[in-house]
Amino acid sequence: MILNEFNKINEQYDRPVPGMQDADHDNGQIRLGDLRKTKLTLRQINKMRQMNDIRAYEENEKLSKVRKQYAPAPEPAGGSF
Repeated sequence: MILNEFNKINEQYDRPVPGMQDADHDNGQIRLGDLRKTKLTLRQINKMRQMNDIRAYEENEKLSKVRKQYAPAPEPAGGSF
C-alpha cells in the first residue's frame, strides 16, 4: 500500500465531490423517443477540459510524492569507518 493511500481509507466515498457533477446540467438520461445523438455544449466541453486539467495536475502531484517517497537515501557525510 502506498503511503498516500492511508488518508483515503478514512474518507467517506459516498459524499459527492463539490464541483464535479452538476445535477441541473445533467442531460445524460436517454428517453424512449430520443433518436438523435446528444450534442455537447461549449459549457460542457469547457467543464470536461477543466476536469481533465485537474486530473492531470493531481496525477503529477501524486507522482512527485511517490518519487520523493521512493527516492534513494542520501549517503552519510562522514563516509565509511
